[in-house]
Amino acid sequence: MPSPRSRHSPPHRRLRRELGQGAGGARATTKPPDRNANRMLCLLRRAAAASSAPAASLRQFRCAYHRTSETLLPCQDHEVPYGLNWAIAGRGVVVKDKMFYNLETSELQKGGAAYTERLSGTPLHVRGNVISGIPDISRAQFAKLLKLVTFHLSSISSLYVQDGAVGSSLQCDAKVRVISDNPSAVMLLSNILWKVPDRAISHDTCPLTIYVASSISTNVRNTLGPGTQNANGFAAADIERSSLILCGKAFADCTMLKGALSALTAPILSARGGLPFPGWLLSFGGSVIMLFAPAEVIKSSNLQDVLVSTDSGVVVSSKGSNVLFPTNASEPTLFAKPDTIIIIACDSTNALPSVSKLSPGQAAYHFLAGYHDGKFIPAYSKGPSPVDPLALANSLFSHLKEENTPAYLINAMNSGKYTDGKEFMRLIEVALSNNLLDCKSEYIREMSELHMVSLRNWCAVVPLTMEVAYASPYL
Repeated sequence: MPSPRSRHSPPHRRLRRELGQGAGGARATTKPPDRNANRMLCLLRRAAAASSAPAASLRQFRCAYHRTSETLLPCQDHEVPYGLNWAIAGRGVVVKDKMFYNLETSELQKGGAAYTERLSGTPLHVRGNVISGIPDISRAQFAKLLKLVTFHLSSISSLYVQDGAVGSSLQCDAKVRVISDNPSAVMLLSNILWKVPDRAISHDTCPLTIYVASSISTNVRNTLGPGTQNANGFAAADIERSSLILCGKAFADCTMLKGALSALTAPILSARGGLPFPGWLLSFGGSVIMLFAPAEVIKSSNLQDVLVSTDSGVVVSSKGSNVLFPTNASEPTLFAKPDTIIIIACDSTNALPSVSKLSPGQAAYHFLAGYHDGKFIPAYSKGPSPVDPLALANSLFSHLKEENTPAYLINAMNSGKYTDGKEFMRLIEVALSNNLLDCKSEYIREMSELHMVSLRNWCAVVPLTMEVAYASPYL
């Protein structure tokens, strides 16, 4: 009869104790267990491991996350935690065979990834966009498309999963998970997103998901109806679902990608206490300046080298400010709050002075108008957005008034030509010297008749009224 101690001991310890005893229960004194006994212990341990995790489950959830300097092959020894597999399944994708998780660029290249030709003009369909000009997609259409894409990804033998973030601040960013059938897409997207720790997504409450189906059938495009045919593919976004679908070669259109990510992450960043603005950050003379300008002005003035990020997108929170995408900045950084706001307008008729100081209301008005040489770009943004331009102008007005932040207006055109970078920096120095007179509201109404006609046409489209544009408390 086994002793009370052996009755509660683990099976392999009991077996080791019994094997160590001789005939009649006498314990062997000097001779250790033979090789057969050790072999039997190994077999029992393997059997116990197999019973706790069925072989079929192990094969289904096997991962290819590894570090090797030779070839990119499925790893048989490393397993991705079940939580990651369930998280992927929660997005509608079941891992069929192998999954490559958070690979470095060199590892992706060993797996066949290559830098593809950059594309432009890829159709983007957004559900939840409030700015006209972007084709809409219904809830049913997006749900049907998402079902087809997840079914396609579940049929792929090798999936690539990459985690990242939009926003350079860990305190106020939006986590992103990419599920792709193409390593080239993952390599490109990893250069657009900020790097995050491996378990950052699992601790996030509302991550954004990007589905890349580069090899999906072209017939899938018919789910969005006529007019969606494009040789390079298309993209569809649902702001409510925090989901972005990239079909075909749509992943190679960086401009479209960043515009879609800016729109998708705006509600997440706002919920975390941030104010997302379509602007640029400039660190100059110990000051952090936020610029609002048309993208054409930034490129023509050669300001990319002095900007924190060459891509539009700034998030201002109580803890500071940060940019959305990593271009000139390589590591996530939180900057101080902008201590100066500069709004850039373009007026070839010289009706606007080179530099003007603005009140918070005047700054909100010029930001809302986005005047660009006879045309108006509401809130200086041409991309999709879930936020109404008037709401953004209200947010800017409140921020300027609460923080007592000075604002200036710079005319970036002189004699019909854009101001170059050197002259532009001189104008910024003039603005920062704070020796300018305040711009009177009467001066704004002294714009040329051509400007006023353009403003009336724009107000009829947005739609806003002249009374709203000129109403107090703005002016």
